[in-house]
Amino acid sequence: MGRVRRLWANLCGGWFQLRRRFPAALLDDMAAAITEGERTHLGEIRFVVESRLAPLDVLAGLDAAMRARQLFAQLRVWDTELNTGVLFYVLMAEHRIEIVVDRGIAATMAADEWDAICARIQQHYAGGRWREGSLEGIARANALLAQHFSGTDRANPDELPDRPVLL
Repeated sequence: MGRVRRLWANLCGGWFQLRRRFPAALLDDMAAAITEGERTHLGEIRFVVESRLAPLDVLAGLDAAMRARQLFAQLRVWDTELNTGVLFYVLMAEHRIEIVVDRGIAATMAADEWDAICARIQQHYAGGRWREGSLEGIARANALLAQHFSGTDRANPDELPDRPVLL
């Protein structure tokens, strides 16, 4: 997507529907799904939905992948004991979904596993199924993390907040 088109999307896209697409009840269900899943593995999941980027940031070249990495640092998703943080980032204005994983996960799991989750969420969102896409994405991430980072044999503190963040 070109810079002018991205600028237009961030100025005029459907970003104003953030609260309608992600109401409090859905955020509660997402937090519960993250909490429940984290009981089965050593990963820590954060979910961030941002309505749009600032026009000057778009003009400066900031894109969804870069913004996801910024938020990964800003929200301290990297700051877990085993380096097993996972950030889901949704940029509504540009219809972009990014998953950023910490180095402990990246060293063990292939990126295409996370790409498949992004693609599935995107399919749901494109059909207006925000609830299903979000909850399925969380469920698939929990299943992958449980497969590779089972948490049944050691203490498993909840290191990051589970409630999704709306920006």
